[in-house]
Order: sequence, then structure tokens, then C-alpha cells
Amino acid sequence: MLVRDVMTKKVISIVADDSILKAAEIMLQNDISGLPVVDRDGNLVGIITERDFLPLAEMGTKRRRPRWLEFGIGPGRFAGNFVPGSSRKVREVMTVTPHTIAESGTLENAVDLMERHRIKRLPVIRDGEMVGIISRANLVRALVSLARSAPPSTLNDLAVQDNIMSAFGTQPWAKRIHVIVNNGVAELWGTIIDENERVSCIDAAEKTVGVRQVRDHLVWVNPASGMSFPSPEDAAEALY
Repeated sequence: MLVRDVMTKKVISIVADDSILKAAEIMLQNDISGLPVVDRDGNLVGIITERDFLPLAEMGTKRRRPRWLEFGIGPGRFAGNFVPGSSRKVREVMTVTPHTIAESGTLENAVDLMERHRIKRLPVIRDGEMVGIISRANLVRALVSLARSAPPSTLNDLAVQDNIMSAFGTQPWAKRIHVIVNNGVAELWGTIIDENERVSCIDAAEKTVGVRQVRDHLVWVNPASGMSFPSPEDAAEALY
């Protein structure tokens, strides 16, 4: 699959000279967490996301929100919390020269860009013109489509499940992990206290014969504070 196969073609955008209040309203009404920013001629000039509203929200509350709160709040929530009377323009707070991807790019390219720059969406470009946008939600839907079209495994799901647990071996974290395999899709559940454990679990499951897809539901627990965070996969789905 290429980017053009899964991108959203009807892009909701905002003009750079519009107010940030209008941007917040559009994000809330459409349940999205970011908007491409264009000039009066429709050319892409930036991108504005809920992250750009955080400094404004802090100005209104006179205190900083802890980082973990940003992680757990859904799409567009922060957009509604900034100073309501602000008349600032989108161009004043947007991210200029946003990362983009060509419509002929691969999904692997898109994933790499999102992970490397820690972003959730990429405007899609054709000959310098924005023709769509691809987000994590688009990638998740693409993965589901690919998984459904893959040929069924010849191995029994329970056997695959046992093989995954055997691959985990005697690792100390294995007792906190539970695996459910259904039609070759391995769902990983449980808690981890180190991100290396997540990497090891996913890697072992992906290398197990009979596994067509791995779904990560592993919850990271901070040993010091006891706070827990959903997997990146579950967190991404919650934002869309």
C-alpha cells in the first residue's frame, strides 16, 4: 500500500490569518487534534495541533499542567481550555514548515516519519500541492485491512498462543503478560515496567510462526509513582 491508498482526501484545514478560537472550534466539532494551515491561496504554510494550545492554556490557568495529563487527554480537549478571549492568529502559534510526505510514499515511510518526529499526522503532497492527510488512524485502518486479507494460518490459534509464551521463556516479566490469539492475530495484554519489555514481547510474537498481526495492549506502569499509561497503539486509537 502507498500513502495515496489510505490517506484522507477531504482535508479539513484553516487559514493562517484565522483566529486560534476558530481553530479550536473546528478541532472540537470534528473531533480531531490537528489542522493543516494554508494561506489565502490554499498553499500549505504550517500545521496547528492541540500541543500548540498548551502554552495558551497555561497562561489562562497560571500554572503548568503535568506532562502525564497531556498524554491521557483525548483529541481536541486542550483546544477548548485556552484563554477564551484571545484574539491571536493561527500563524502566531502554528508550527511552520511541517513535515510532509508524497502521495507515492510507502506506509513504512509514513510510520518512520511519525515515529522519528513524534507527530500524529502528515500532510500529503503532490507536485507541491496538498492533496490529503495521513494520520495514525489511517495507518491502523490499513493494518486491519491487510490483516483481514492475509491467508489464514494453518496452525491452531491455541498452538500459536503456546508458542508465543514459550518464546517469552523464563523472562521475569513473562508472568505479567497474557496472550490471546484469534485467527492469527496476537493480542498482548498485561503490564510492563520497562519499555524494553514491550519491544521484546512484540518482537517474540512477530517472529512466531502463524502470527499475522500483533496488537499491543501492554500498559506501562511507572514503578516510582505507580502511574500507568496505555500502549502507544491504544493511545493513538483513543485520539481519533
